[in-house]
Amino acid sequence: MERMLVVVFENELKAYDGSRALADLESEGSISIHAQAVIKKNDDGTVTVKQEGDDFPIKTVGGTAIGALVGLLGGPIGVAIGAVGGTFVGSVWDMSRAGVNADFLDDVSARLTPGKWAVVSDVSEEWITPVDTRMGALGGTVFRTAREDVEDEQDAKDVAAIKADIAQLKAEQAKSRTEHKAKLQTKIDNLNKKLHTKLEQAKQRSENREKEAKAKVDALEKKAAKSKGEAKVAIEARIAEIKKKSKESKEKTKQLLEAGPF
Repeated sequence: MERMLVVVFENELKAYDGSRALADLESEGSISIHAQAVIKKNDDGTVTVKQEGDDFPIKTVGGTAIGALVGLLGGPIGVAIGAVGGTFVGSVWDMSRAGVNADFLDDVSARLTPGKWAVVSDVSEEWITPVDTRMGALGGTVFRTAREDVEDEQDAKDVAAIKADIAQLKAEQAKSRTEHKAKLQTKIDNLNKKLHTKLEQAKQRSENREKEAKAKVDALEKKAAKSKGEAKVAIEARIAEIKKKSKESKEKTKQLLEAGPF
């Protein structure tokens, strides 16, 4: 199962010990790490990325799911609550990109206070015991959540809402006097432009997700070729899961784009 993993530590030394311990678990076949970063929570509430894992399929955190999560952890206090209330619109999309929900973000933020460190990872794991045991021995507090595929659903909702507004304006235009029709047409044209932008954004996000999935699969296939026994079986199962989710996501985006402009 693909998960976002955050392990909070009291200091820098423990954080790097935790990062190495996770690497050991990957070598043993207990987990697969797709991307990782070591971060510090600053006194002003922001976070600083101290180390990016360059030995993983996703080389940098920027513009990726893990990058979105790191950004959220450095956001304002109560960012998740604000996002749900509509105050931080960008945060809603960041949560969608990271595949996490507000509850997870609030739990992590409550523990990751200024001065503390954390290892943030995009992983595949079947059992939580290996990670929890190793991190607990180092004094780390583990937070994990299954990656939620909410970007597709959010795109579909946004597009449907815009189309509904256009349909309503067209119905109103059909019953309006001539002097009002031009104003309504301007509004319709603006919404069509907004719809086009939304569809282009959905297409770009889909392409980015597909690139991430391919990078993960390519790396896992190389590891599977060198593995044996249960470790090989586990890696092959992770490959199958990633491929399945990528195919489903791509199909949803295809259907959304085929519907086209209203």
